[in-house]
Amino acid sequence: MRRGFTLKSILRRRRYSRNILIEMALLAAIVGALIVWKFEFINSVYLQHQLTPTGIIINGTIVLLFGLGIVRMVWMLIHYDREEQAIAQVIDNIDQGLKPLSEVHSERIIAMRYHTLEALHKGNTPINHNALASTLVARESTRNSLPKFINNILILSGVFGTIVSLSIALLGASDLLESAVNVDGMGLVVHGMSTALSTTITAIACYVYFGYFYLKLTDAQTHLVSAVEQLTTRYFMPRFQVQTETVLLQFAGLIRSLQELIGQMRNSQESYQNLAREMQNSQSAFEDLETRIISALVDVHRTKIQPITDEINDIKSLLRLGFRLPEE
Repeated sequence: MRRGFTLKSILRRRRYSRNILIEMALLAAIVGALIVWKFEFINSVYLQHQLTPTGIIINGTIVLLFGLGIVRMVWMLIHYDREEQAIAQVIDNIDQGLKPLSEVHSERIIAMRYHTLEALHKGNTPINHNALASTLVARESTRNSLPKFINNILILSGVFGTIVSLSIALLGASDLLESAVNVDGMGLVVHGMSTALSTTITAIACYVYFGYFYLKLTDAQTHLVSAVEQLTTRYFMPRFQVQTETVLLQFAGLIRSLQELIGQMRNSQESYQNLAREMQNSQSAFEDLETRIISALVDVHRTKIQPITDEINDIKSLLRLGFRLPEE
């Protein structure tokens, strides 16, 4: 029971990644509801009265980057959820005394780790757990390259949109200064300021949402790697790793077992000796009883044979006298 409790404590939350996906979906639904609720305001700020397509292009680029990052994070969270289920299955198999990889796909991280340790053990190769852990961390870090890149450039894209919009506003201001009655210049100034505001809002909103779930993604990755390494340390390594300290501990345990076995053998030997003495005493008693029985039988025989012999002699004497036979 204690081992089972320890193994179950390795994976603190069995569906950690799935919970992040649910949280992401709920927050997206709330944001969508707000957009629908304030659609007229959003339409007026982002789409209506746009003198140039600059704002639409920049905001569309920001949203496109945001969407690509979200899709990648969703795919990674689904992948991590499957990995967590595989680890939970391994833990259940160990608790039930089954094979560790029973009903576990061979391409899962925990299955590949087990096969790697098994291959190193069969090849009589020392197992470097630190190297295996570093390799796993490096391989998993390459999966979130795109989300990390998008997370870093979202704010910069907002700054870029602001700079471009201010440049448009400055062009409108220069036209306005050239002619006091140039309405187009004033329109460019207002359009540039509006575009700068809209691109900044879009970048900040996308960055807040994306940055929060990017941190959650790294937490899920850390949670998974930690579970793999703890399971490797507590169960796989003692099974496959052979070290001097391990051999000494096993040898000490073997000596203690031999001591207990010797004590049991001594007790058994003493029991056998007592049994042999009891059997010898029983044999002596049996021999005495047999001797007594034989003596009694002999005495009985003698007491019964002697009267018969006397009677036969009397009969013989009477027959001689009757028939006047000579004496022997």
